[in-house]
Amino acid sequence: MAYLLQQLLTDSAARAPERPAVAVGERSLSYHELDRLSNQVARALVAQGVAPGDRVGILAPKSAAAVVAVYGALKAGACYVPLDPKSPAPRLTAIMADSGIAVVLADQATAGQAVGLADSVPQLRAVVVTGPHWGRAAAAGPESEPGPRDPVVVPWDAVLAEPDEAVADGQAIDADLAYILYTSGSTGTPKGVMISHRASLTFVEWAASCTGLTEQDRVCSPAPLHFDLSVFDVFASCQATACMAVVPEMTAMFPARLAQWIERDRISVWYSVPSVLTMLVTYGNLRGFDLSGLRTIIFAGEVFPAKHLNGLMAELPHARFLNWYGPTETNVCTWYEVPAGTTGLTAPVPIGRACANTDAFAVTDAGGRVSKPGDEGELYVRGSGLMRGYWGDPAKTGRMLVGNPFQSAHDELAYRTGDLVTLDDEGNFVFLGRRDGMVKTRGYRVELGEVETALYGHPAVREAVVLPVPDELLGSRLRAFISAEGELTREEVLDHCRRRLPAYMVPDVVEFCAALPRTSTGKIDRALLAGT
Repeated sequence: MAYLLQQLLTDSAARAPERPAVAVGERSLSYHELDRLSNQVARALVAQGVAPGDRVGILAPKSAAAVVAVYGALKAGACYVPLDPKSPAPRLTAIMADSGIAVVLADQATAGQAVGLADSVPQLRAVVVTGPHWGRAAAAGPESEPGPRDPVVVPWDAVLAEPDEAVADGQAIDADLAYILYTSGSTGTPKGVMISHRASLTFVEWAASCTGLTEQDRVCSPAPLHFDLSVFDVFASCQATACMAVVPEMTAMFPARLAQWIERDRISVWYSVPSVLTMLVTYGNLRGFDLSGLRTIIFAGEVFPAKHLNGLMAELPHARFLNWYGPTETNVCTWYEVPAGTTGLTAPVPIGRACANTDAFAVTDAGGRVSKPGDEGELYVRGSGLMRGYWGDPAKTGRMLVGNPFQSAHDELAYRTGDLVTLDDEGNFVFLGRRDGMVKTRGYRVELGEVETALYGHPAVREAVVLPVPDELLGSRLRAFISAEGELTREEVLDHCRRRLPAYMVPDVVEFCAALPRTSTGKIDRALLAGT
């Protein structure tokens, strides 16, 4: 039984060495090849002084080379830290400095970018180039002789010269860190969420079982490595000896191309944020493609507007639709399967019940347990899937990982999600909004998500976000950003809201955008909108 993530690969390579592990277009890596190449990367890392527990950066887009890098870092006993190549240099250097990254794994196209960070990251001593490099440009390294502070660059040819036998696990245990994912902090400084092998495997084993993954599946999540949704296709696929398919970056940007690619690559299990699925059903011309092989669609990361979920289920009536919920700090902790044949949804679906080996409960403002519909409280999560804490920030860790208020017999930690929930009549948790998404306006408490749901009720509204604007007299004014189909006026939006919301919840400001901006993980970029 695997207790370290890299053991999933070792087991699958022994069980089905010739099965495809990672597919990029017409090319693929078998499990045997992935196992062998990642062993060589691990040995190259050890040769550069990487020791168990060290943090190794991975600066590469999702690709076959990136998956080799992930398993290579784990096999070296390291904790991998995904770095977004599209992030500005100051953010990359802040993450590298905070986590103490001294060695970076990069592909041929990002190796030069990694070397260029050395001036701002004094501890960076080596950049190890990984492959294979299907469709990737050559590294843009410096043409001059290396300077005294430049890191050593280990080319892919040198990596391939390493022995391909496995590096011994030594004394590694499941409580060791597997990866650190940096998310946006409320202070503007990235915070590193520490996830152990045990925590990740708790999710991976449940996810593979929940979706019924088999070696015949072709699994895709367009999420980049630095987004926790990527844990599913990188590791759950491996657990089931399924094939992880990498969607080409340019394809993902055009819904019709994406639908065509899903058909051509025979994708059977899909996992993404709802925004990607909204664009797919709105602009992807799904009826023009044979998507009968797409058996399971999973969405997570943000609320899926009911109108767009209705449309997608109508286009793909044969598929299972799963709503997975959970902040990075807990992996996925609750889930809900939308009943087959559901039509006419008017509100977002529940976030459901706790996953296996996980418990979720909600605590009211008075300190009691939410136990019936109508009660509201903050969702807490306990179990082996919880993070270890925030890297280098024990104070914040202590504020978020707290003692279970309902367990007095012994010490037990639970994570405070900051999300407000209630229960439906079937015992499912229903997401109400963020505790920090509740604002005061004109003396009333307003949940911004409720206003957004009302806006989505207009047939011409494609996307909507509501943000608070501080106001000395009102407390907050409500500012709505909308992207719409066809012509839509401010007065039409306000009239629509007045017929569905109390006057104090009607937006004060309505602004139209051709499209709402996105973060690197595909979510609507609320912070960018707030700064406009």
